[in-house]
Amino acid sequence: MEKQLEKTYNPKKVEDRIYDFWMKGNYFHAEVNPEKKPFTIMMPPPNITAQLHIGHALDCTLQDILARFKRMKGYETLWLPGTDHAAIATEAKIVEAMAKEGIKKEDLGREKFLERAWKWNETYGGRIVDQQKKMGSSCDWERARFTMDDVCSKAVKRVFVNLYQKGLIYKGERIINWCPYCKTSISDAEVEYEEQKGYFWHIKYPVKGSDEFVEIATTRPETLLGDTAVAVNPDDERYKHLVGKTLILPLVGREIPVVADSYVDIEFGTGCVKITPAHDPNDFEVGKRHDLPVINVFNDDATINEKGGRYEGLDRYEARKQIVSDLEKEGLLVNIKEHVHNVGSCYRCHNTVEPWASRQWFVKMEELAKPAIDAVRNEDIRFIPKRMDKIYYNWMENIKDWCISRQLWWGHRIPAYYCPQCGEMVVSENEVSSCHKCGCSMVQDEDTLDTWFSSALWTFSTLGWPDSTRELEYFHPTDVLVTGYDILFFWVARMIFSSLEHTGEIPFKTVFYHGLVRDSQGRKMSKSLGNGVDPMEIIDQYGADTLRLALVMGATPGNDMRYSDEKIISCRNFANKLWNAARYVLMNLEGHDNIKNELPEKLTTEDKWIISKYNNVVKEMSDNMDKFELGMAVQKVYDFIWDVYCDWYIELTKPRLNKEGEEADNARRVLVYILSNTLKLLHPFMPFITEEIWQTLPHEGESIMISEFPKYSQKLCYAKEEEEFERVMMAIKAVRAVRNEMNVPPSKKASLYIETSHKKDFENSVSFLEKLASADEVHIGDRYEIEGAVQVVSEGAKILIPMSQLIDREKELSRLEKERKASQKDIDFLFGKLSNEGFVAKAPQKVIEMEREKLAKAEEKLSKIIESIKALED
Repeated sequence: MEKQLEKTYNPKKVEDRIYDFWMKGNYFHAEVNPEKKPFTIMMPPPNITAQLHIGHALDCTLQDILARFKRMKGYETLWLPGTDHAAIATEAKIVEAMAKEGIKKEDLGREKFLERAWKWNETYGGRIVDQQKKMGSSCDWERARFTMDDVCSKAVKRVFVNLYQKGLIYKGERIINWCPYCKTSISDAEVEYEEQKGYFWHIKYPVKGSDEFVEIATTRPETLLGDTAVAVNPDDERYKHLVGKTLILPLVGREIPVVADSYVDIEFGTGCVKITPAHDPNDFEVGKRHDLPVINVFNDDATINEKGGRYEGLDRYEARKQIVSDLEKEGLLVNIKEHVHNVGSCYRCHNTVEPWASRQWFVKMEELAKPAIDAVRNEDIRFIPKRMDKIYYNWMENIKDWCISRQLWWGHRIPAYYCPQCGEMVVSENEVSSCHKCGCSMVQDEDTLDTWFSSALWTFSTLGWPDSTRELEYFHPTDVLVTGYDILFFWVARMIFSSLEHTGEIPFKTVFYHGLVRDSQGRKMSKSLGNGVDPMEIIDQYGADTLRLALVMGATPGNDMRYSDEKIISCRNFANKLWNAARYVLMNLEGHDNIKNELPEKLTTEDKWIISKYNNVVKEMSDNMDKFELGMAVQKVYDFIWDVYCDWYIELTKPRLNKEGEEADNARRVLVYILSNTLKLLHPFMPFITEEIWQTLPHEGESIMISEFPKYSQKLCYAKEEEEFERVMMAIKAVRAVRNEMNVPPSKKASLYIETSHKKDFENSVSFLEKLASADEVHIGDRYEIEGAVQVVSEGAKILIPMSQLIDREKELSRLEKERKASQKDIDFLFGKLSNEGFVAKAPQKVIEMEREKLAKAEEKLSKIIESIKALED
C-alpha cells in the first residue's frame, strides 16, 4: 500500500488495486467460527442476463454497507453472492440470438438447446459479477452459488418431492395466466395490472325458437368463440323464465344453455353474463358448478385456433375487430360504451396476458401461508419500514394457489415421470427410467419450474440443505434481506413460507426494503424516457465511492430516492475534500515518525471539542446504522468531516503546527486519531478512498476493513469544553456573517469588543478570534461604549466592531447608491416587460415564470441595499 498520497485523488488508479488487495487478503471470506457471532446476508441473485443497472447498484451498496459495518463490529460476516438462471428472460435472449441465425429452438431439440443455454451462461453469466466487484462488493466469492448448480438443484428436487408427498403440490386444470410472447404460464404475482381505456361491447344472444334475446356486455368479444353458457342470478325476476332454455351463440351457431348462478350481480350491467370457462377465472368456477365444457380458442401465441371456425389464424386483436364487424352486420351488436378497466400484462415482456384453462402444476398455498403470516405478525421477522407489513398481510391472506410449471426448456425440469403405456406417474428426486407397474420406459415431464421456486429456497439451499452442514447450522437463519419493495410478492413471501416449511426456521430476522432510484424529476428510469444511468460509466468517470455515497445520501427505508448529476458532483467534491485533508495531515507528519495513532495526555479546549464531537458522531451514527437509517448515518459523518474536521479543526491546529515540540506533536496526534477513526466510520460507505488514506496513516493491522469499528466512550465525552468552545465558534460565525453582509474582505482587520459573562472561554481563544474572525485586537469585558459600532449578538456574547475599521462610510454610501440605481433600473425593465400584454400573450409560460423570478430577486436585492443605506445613515 502507498505511504504517500498523490496530489489529486484518481479513483481509476486506486480502486482496482485496492480491490485486488482485499481479494488477496481473503478478507471477504467467512468461516464457521464458534468464537464469533455470525452475521449473514444473502444477496438477491441477479439474473444471468442482467447488466448492472442503477437499482442493482443501490442494492449492492446497501448490502455492502451493512456487511462491512458488521465485519468491523466483530461479527463473522457472510455476504453470500450468486446469480439466478432467470428462466423466461434467459430463454428469450437465447431464442432471440438463434432467430438471427434463422434457427428455432424446436429445430435444435431440448438437449442441443440446453447446451447452448449453458454456453450462454458461461459467456455472459459472470458479467454482472465483475460489475458488482467494481462497486466494491465485499462478498464471499468462494461461496458464490447459481440457482441451477448441483447444490441448489438438489434442494429444488427435494422440496418438490416433499411438497408433493404432503399433498401440497398437485397437477390440475385451472385458469392460469398465459404470456403469448414468452409462450409460458406465469404466476399471479408475475402479472402487472394497469388501468387502460377499453370498451364494453353489448351483444344480443338469441333465444332458440323465439324472437326473444338476452343482452350481454363484454370487454373481450373474441372470447365469445369459447362461450358455453350465459348465466343469470336465480333471484332475478327478469330472467327466471329463461333458466334452462337454450341460446344460439352469435357467429358460431353453437347452442348454449342459460344457467342460474348466484355469482351474477343483478345490479351490474344487464344482469346476464356470458360464461367462457376456458378464459376467465370466475367463469371457470361457474363452469365447474354447472358441468360446462371448457373450450380454449387460443393458440400459444394468442392467435385463434381451429375451434374459432372462420376466425382461425387471426391474431386476438384482429379477431376482435372482425368479430365486432360481423356482429354489426348481423344486427347483433347493440352498442359500444367506453370503459376503463384493469388489464394484466407479463412483468417480463409487458405484453397483455391471456387467462385460460390449462393443466399445470400448482402449490397449495392456504396451509403454507398461515405460519408465514404469523412469523411477521409475531415479529419473528421484522419489516423495515413497518408499513410493508400491511401489504404483506393483504397479499398472503388472499393468496391463491401458485402455478409453478412453465412451458420452457431452460430451468429446473419438473421431477415427474409418466408411463405412456399404463398412465402411471411417479415423482422422484432420482431419474426414473422404467415403470414399476408395466416395465415400459418412463418419460419426464416437459415443463420446468417457475424461477421463483428455486429462488424461494435461497437462504438455505445455498448453505447445503437438505444436508445438515456446519454452515447451515451456523449461518441460518440469516440476519437481513436487503431488497426492493417491488419483489415482496415474487420473492420475500415465498422465501418465508419455504424456509418455515422445509427448515422449521425463519429465513431471515429482518427485511430491509429500499425504494426505486428515480431521476431528478422523480420519474422512473426507462429507455423510452432516455433518463437511464449506467453505473459503470459513473464509476469510470467519478469512481465507485462517489456513486455509492450519492445513492445512499438522503435515502430512507422503503422510499424512492432521486438521482442527479449535481448529487454525483457534490459527492465527488466531498471525496476531494477528504483527500486534501488527509494530505494536509500527512504533510504535517513528515519528519515526525514518533507520532502514534493515540490521543495525547494533554488536550487543549479545541482538542476536547473535536474529540467530544467525534465521540457523539460515533454514538449517533451507530444508532442510525442499527435502525437501518443508512442515509442519516452517513450524513452525520459527512457533516462532521466537512464542517467540523476540515473547515474548523484543521484551521484551529495551524497556529500550533507552526511551533515545535510537544504542543505541535499533540495537535498532530489528535489530527491523526480523529482522521483515522472517522475513516473507519466512513469506510462502509466509501471503502476505496478510506482504505487508501488509512494505509498512509499510523495504524495497526492489515486493512481498515478488518479493523475495529469505533465505539462511543464516556471518557471521550467533554460536554463542558464542547459547550465552551461552541460559544466561541458561534461568535466567530456571527462576526464572519456580518462582515460578509458588508462585503468586508478577510484581509481587512478590525478590533473586537466582546461583552460576555464567559470571559475565560474567550480569553483562551483570542488567537482563534484573531485568525478566524479577522481581528487585530480582542477586548473582553462586561460592557463597552463604542460610538458608531456594528453590533453582533451570538450565544452568550455581544460583539462590538467599530464601523470605521470595517468600511469608509462615505465610499460605502456612494457604492450602495450606485447599486440601488442599477437595481431599480432592472426592476423597471422587468416590470415593463411583464406589463406588456403582447409579451405575456405570446411568450411561453416557462419564460414568463423565469422573468417573474428575476423580478422577485431584483426586488429582494433592492430591499437589502436600502436596509444597508439606512443602517449607515442612522
